[in-house]
Amino acid sequence: MSLADLNARVRHDLATLNIGAFAEPSDGIYDVIIVGGGQSGLGAAFGLLRERVSQVLVLDENPAGYEGPWETYARMVTLRTPKHLTAIDFAMPSLTFRAFWEAQHGSEGWEAIDKIPRGDWMAYLRWYREILNIPLRNDTRVDLVEPADGLYVVRAGTQRFKARKVVLATGIQGGGEWHVPPLIADALPPHLYAHTSQPIDFAALQGKRIAILGGGASAFDNAHHALTEGVAEAHVFVRRNTLPTVNPIRHMEAAGFIARFPALNDADKYAVMSSFFQRNQPPTNDTFARAAAMPGFHLHLGAPWHAVEHTGDGATVTTLQGRHDFDFLIVSTGLITDPALRLELRLVESGIRRWKDVYAAPDDIANDLIDNHPYLSPGFAFTGRTPSDEAKLRGLYAFNYSALISCGLSASALSGLKYALPKLASGIADDLFRDDSAGKLAAYYAYDEPEFTGVAS
Repeated sequence: MSLADLNARVRHDLATLNIGAFAEPSDGIYDVIIVGGGQSGLGAAFGLLRERVSQVLVLDENPAGYEGPWETYARMVTLRTPKHLTAIDFAMPSLTFRAFWEAQHGSEGWEAIDKIPRGDWMAYLRWYREILNIPLRNDTRVDLVEPADGLYVVRAGTQRFKARKVVLATGIQGGGEWHVPPLIADALPPHLYAHTSQPIDFAALQGKRIAILGGGASAFDNAHHALTEGVAEAHVFVRRNTLPTVNPIRHMEAAGFIARFPALNDADKYAVMSSFFQRNQPPTNDTFARAAAMPGFHLHLGAPWHAVEHTGDGATVTTLQGRHDFDFLIVSTGLITDPALRLELRLVESGIRRWKDVYAAPDDIANDLIDNHPYLSPGFAFTGRTPSDEAKLRGLYAFNYSALISCGLSASALSGLKYALPKLASGIADDLFRDDSAGKLAAYYAYDEPEFTGVAS
């Protein structure tokens, strides 16, 4: 089967399932605006179309074809998830990555790969957008979501869009911000460091010595990438004495934990996620092996940074093992989730209910990072601290990493999207139906069109 054959198959599958097309609203008010055109935003759009919600618009800040992290700051060679996991296909075999891959490389090609190459995943997302004709407007950075008379006005610079519902499908960083420790940010000028989420001019670092702070998968991805780009030495510093070896996500995937997590009570949700934060996700074996095999790779365990100084043209890092001089630092210390950090939520964030408003965790597992997460409904909707706040927030959904504590990994990991997307789309469709239930019920009671017109002889 060629890619052209697969395209025809997808269109036939859509027709047999009676799934229509997206449409522009005649009154200029979209049923749903989705902020973010990566895998979550694209999947949410198709999920809504399956629910017969067609007046949908996706907005993304990136140029066309660069939505999401895959060709911006993601620097892994392959995805970290097992290749057989499905995500945004909604159980349509013709829409799976496997079908897309086999249409180009055959079934033997599928058997030959261990994990999905990062660039090919981005190619799949571009194809997914094109074959489904998802209405996506690029180069549109949303800077404000404003409640307005039961609707939302979504502002992007001078552009204004109106919608009944808004979904923030803004990825891993979309619930807060990437974290650079003050130890670094207060000591160095910006040209001497970057977070892994930022653009990095590796060409300018050829022949240089760099340090990477953090022991997660992205630290090793960046070390490998830097060395392949000509960096002379890449030193990874980890505060732990040993690297984590257990990946709790693999258990969650195999045990049905991701799908059923929202059914847990608050105490269990908090305890599970507290444990998840403490465990951390180790690098994959192939990621670590690729980095460790490179000349110039150095791993420093049990080496938290105690001080960072601006010395000469570079930076000096002090650890228990002594002082180390580098030309550039890369920060792989994750992110902080808090709606107060999101510019687009500034009109409503004070009314968003957080976990600390609802649940007081036992002292031995209490965690400020968890406490500041929004307390969401099972359908990913923000909830309010007061009835007035609730009214303002009605119709605003957090389908990003900030859903982690309330809804688990369902909207925060590729392996969870197949469970989360139908729940999100169904919940939004239910809300739209309730909004207009009076009119729909009146039409039902008034319905009197005859169907049977025959007369017995």
